[in-house]
Amino acid sequence: MKVLVIGLGGVTNGGKTTLAEKLKNMLPNCDIISQDDFFKPESEVETDERGFKLYDVLDALYMDEMVTSIRNWIKSPASSGVVTEEPQNTCDNVKNVYILIVEGFLLYNYEPLNELWNRRYFLTLPYEECKRRRSTRVYQPADTPGYFDGHVWPMYLKYKNELEENASMQVDYLDGTKSQEELLSYVYSDIIQELNKLRE
Repeated sequence: MKVLVIGLGGVTNGGKTTLAEKLKNMLPNCDIISQDDFFKPESEVETDERGFKLYDVLDALYMDEMVTSIRNWIKSPASSGVVTEEPQNTCDNVKNVYILIVEGFLLYNYEPLNELWNRRYFLTLPYEECKRRRSTRVYQPADTPGYFDGHVWPMYLKYKNELEENASMQVDYLDGTKSQEELLSYVYSDIIQELNKLRE
């Protein structure tokens, strides 16, 4: 049994969840773990001097639990109930491989996760487009005035810069302004290549 662990990270509202769901429908034995499921309750998330809840930092997440969930999946993917009906257009030679897509905004800045990835993708958006998309979403708790400019965007730039400065980390940057079809086609083809390598 072989497993492939795919990281789908990047900017808020970059299309990570949509892309992950579409890939799951196209790939055999594919499961998704979402980083959003590991947020601490609001009462445990720090507030800064401006009154902003600091959600876009590692301390706002139960990262140990997330790593444990991924490791448990790697140990026993079949028991996670991911054996799916065979998707269309799947090559026969990849059906005995289990695939986990982990999607989230802060995947590659936490060392215990970095040894687990087979492939890392990172969706990017320019400031104006990201702000526009964010404004159309309803969050719980809701974004306070100035939150995007004061916390969300600066944290995104900080973590993205950390990635870019880490020359040893291979990350495939994806332009989140491209159509979902383009992004899906590119990532799907790339994953199929990776699956074929596992078969060699």
